[in-house]
Amino acid sequence: MAVTGARNLFIRRALVCGTACAIVLAGVAVTRAAVADTAPAEVPAHDVGRAYVAKEVMVPMRDGVRLQTVVVTPVGQTGPLPILITRTPYGVPDQAMVDRQDGDPKSTLLPSWRAFQKDGYIMVYQNLRGRFKSEGQFLKTSRYNAHDRRQANEVNDAWDTIDWLVKNIPNNNGRVGIYGVSYAGLTAGLTLLHPHPALKAISEQASPADQWMNDDDHHYGALRESYTFEYTVLVQAEKEANTNFDFGVRDVYSWYLALGPLSHINKDYLHGKLDYWNQVVSHPDYDSFWKEEAWVDKVKTSTVPNLNVAGFWDQEDPWGPWRIFRGASQHDPDNTNFIVAGPWYHGGWQRTDGGNIGPLPLGGHQTAVEFREGIEAPFFRYYLHETGEKPSWKAKMFETGSNEWREYKVWPPQDAKTTQLFFHADGTLSFQAPTKKDSGVRQYVSDPANPVPYRPRPISPTYPTPEWRTWETNDQRFVDHRPDVLTFVSAPLDHDLRVAGPLAAHLFASTSGKDADFVVKLIDVFPEEGQKAFVAHPDAATWADSLDGYELPIAMDVRRGRYLHDYQHAHPLVPGKVEDWSIPLRDHDHVFLKGHRVMVQVQSTWFPLIDRNPQTWVPSIYQAKEGDFQPATQKIYATPEAASYISLPVIEATQ
Repeated sequence: MAVTGARNLFIRRALVCGTACAIVLAGVAVTRAAVADTAPAEVPAHDVGRAYVAKEVMVPMRDGVRLQTVVVTPVGQTGPLPILITRTPYGVPDQAMVDRQDGDPKSTLLPSWRAFQKDGYIMVYQNLRGRFKSEGQFLKTSRYNAHDRRQANEVNDAWDTIDWLVKNIPNNNGRVGIYGVSYAGLTAGLTLLHPHPALKAISEQASPADQWMNDDDHHYGALRESYTFEYTVLVQAEKEANTNFDFGVRDVYSWYLALGPLSHINKDYLHGKLDYWNQVVSHPDYDSFWKEEAWVDKVKTSTVPNLNVAGFWDQEDPWGPWRIFRGASQHDPDNTNFIVAGPWYHGGWQRTDGGNIGPLPLGGHQTAVEFREGIEAPFFRYYLHETGEKPSWKAKMFETGSNEWREYKVWPPQDAKTTQLFFHADGTLSFQAPTKKDSGVRQYVSDPANPVPYRPRPISPTYPTPEWRTWETNDQRFVDHRPDVLTFVSAPLDHDLRVAGPLAAHLFASTSGKDADFVVKLIDVFPEEGQKAFVAHPDAATWADSLDGYELPIAMDVRRGRYLHDYQHAHPLVPGKVEDWSIPLRDHDHVFLKGHRVMVQVQSTWFPLIDRNPQTWVPSIYQAKEGDFQPATQKIYATPEAASYISLPVIEATQ
């Protein structure tokens, strides 16, 4: 389907859409369709480490729909092997798999494959119903009704797929695992709700869990405008292709600003043809639609061993793995619910070596390689091959700053002490609460006509450009000069400040309008080292490569005023009333090193990542008109009665 609009823009087809699609297969090149009984590619013998045969089958579901599935087996398989499944909406491989271990860039395999194949697996890749050659309708939903066994959903489709595979794929050992990143992480995680008896191991990686609260589409009800629009186009514009919207401009910030009110997306471009976008704009509040999508609320116990994986700089699904982990932790008698987190963007642990995140070097560690070979592969080895050792930890984190792997028996760590870092009216931060002597209020004017960009301009589209992957590590000095961004900064630290666990901001704030957003960024400010660069790559030699004075975001999030007291029903704010804005900043494991400074930035726009708040009262922002968008004065309080602060889980240094 081609989508056109009044401004003569169009959607272009794409075989690979970028991070979310390319990495979910986590082991094979992504193409549009698969072919039956593909023979292994012929290459010189010295180039081949291993070769694999890819065979397409159409696997029947309980309602008669058949799903396009590719089964990849090692050439010369001599004994029974476990089955490892990835279920995706992005396409399955259509060629033989060849692992060129001499570093040849023509290898069709991603790095994760090699770690798995040291043990040996029958790898299965399946397109979700309604995508590519899979039959049925693709609804982009995580809904599951445990009382309706005939319902077409991802839980039942996974169950039927596993049942068919163990009965029909020759030479399997009857033990099945499922894993994937992003949407494929979702389809893996959903199996927790009704696992097949043969399912012995799960690794949900960066799975969304609640699309209204804090995953891809919204953060506490604030719409992630650019991502949700572009991703909906990606997966719903055409059945047999991944597609990217063609903006026709280099800077999509200018395109979204010229777009005007959000209703113009349907009016001028989509014309009501994409079902998921229609659902989003029809359900602005946390109503029954979104609650039913929040499948994580049904996770109350650890039903199958599950390795949850999260990235501290995951720009798409940073929240889901923590919620799934905590849900399954409610009842985990056999200690089979684990979580790993590291210095990764969305799925970066499957594609890169993990030697750096953005410009930040990681002390010589190849964190992604260490994860794949030292954590992920041993997990599946233990549960599917029944060899090796069960993880001895509950949580394993790569602590940034110190650049060390940490193991925890419980998460959050029991020795983390909640500590308050207070704002002061002179723009400083300290662990001392404000007194009457140094108290006060700072303010700025937020203008929806001139919103703060969420990353340096020009801003590229979400897909397929690479800048989207690491924007959460961007140096925040690019907004320092703006009068609508308040900055609070500590003195240089006289000792390491180690934080491990959930972080949060508590703003005491008011607005002159009847609605508002507040964005809080917790930042690690590097010291000035006199132009001697700490660089991510040894050949980095430019001025911009230096981390001198770098303002590295550690945690960032947004809260929308209309949902400050009730997510289900929006209410206007009272102009001028001081409110306590609690803004969760998720879980982290980081050390602010001695000599660094801690910074907090506060702003009210974050565009076009977050849609513009009109700052006047409208029943639905998605139906706002041009005239509804008005400037407002925002005030941040630092007084004894209204002391704004950051809540940090601090682990004190041991002597």
